[in-house]
Amino acid sequence: MLLALLLLGLLGWRGWAMWQARETHARASAAEAEQRLGALEQRIDALRRDQRAQTQRILDAAATNRVLRDEVLGLSQRGALLEDSVSKLADPTRHGAQALRLDEVELLLSQAQQRLAIADDLDGARRAYTLADGALQGIDDPRLLNLRQALAQERAALDTLGNGPHAAIARQLDVFAAALDKLPDRAPAAEGHQAVWQRLLSPLVKIRPTESKTVIAPTERAAGEAALQIELGLARAALERDDAAGFRAGIVRMEAWLTRLWPESPALQQRRNELKALRTAALQPSLPVLGSTLQQLRQLRNSGYSSPLPQAAATQPPPTAEIER
Repeated sequence: MLLALLLLGLLGWRGWAMWQARETHARASAAEAEQRLGALEQRIDALRRDQRAQTQRILDAAATNRVLRDEVLGLSQRGALLEDSVSKLADPTRHGAQALRLDEVELLLSQAQQRLAIADDLDGARRAYTLADGALQGIDDPRLLNLRQALAQERAALDTLGNGPHAAIARQLDVFAAALDKLPDRAPAAEGHQAVWQRLLSPLVKIRPTESKTVIAPTERAAGEAALQIELGLARAALERDDAAGFRAGIVRMEAWLTRLWPESPALQQRRNELKALRTAALQPSLPVLGSTLQQLRQLRNSGYSSPLPQAAATQPPPTAEIER
């Protein structure tokens, strides 16, 4: 029995030791598996980062390739333009100095048109036309004869304008403003027997038509005269900025104030006629010949400057005696 008990205890102790060893081995295997799993996840994360970096590099490379392709296309276009310019310079009918002078003439004519259209600067336009004529005279080419003729006709037409419509209208406004002080405050006396009894009763009775719209009160008259001066200033400002609608509207308002501030008289009627003439006046010169030289020069250059007589030049009128002289 004692031997059996010892044998049973030995077997129990051995089984418990084996169970402890198995548990230790299982825990070690689980820890090793967790370490391997963590390492695997880290490697997967690293691969994902590498993949994202490679994708970004590919995108950057594609963008660089697009930029390089655009630059190559730009270089090819620039090469084509340079080739075209060299072929034009090599053309015996288109010398470099001659093309430069034509560019100068075109620039001067464009500046003259801008001075006329924007600032109504006739003196500046005349100086630009004079410089363009000098530059054009320096080109010894018989094919530019029609262009010189058109420029001479345009300069002659510009000389007929004098100081221009703006200066003339401004002078008329100044004359109108100066004549306002000479308008009579009372209506002129009637002819015949009516003037006699009106002179007899004038110390006692003052006759005034009831249907008159003339402003009589001193305060209202002062306000009306101030409003008229304001409208006159607005008309001058509209004239300076070449606002035809604003200028005509100011003239209409000035005419309305005239009938309210002064009674009917020949002087008032004359001032109203002046305003009617100003209302229908043109703020810009209507000369169809202006700009024809620039248009003809551009047509001549667009046609390749190869034909002796462009189509636009054939429609020009014959030169006058003054131009021939």
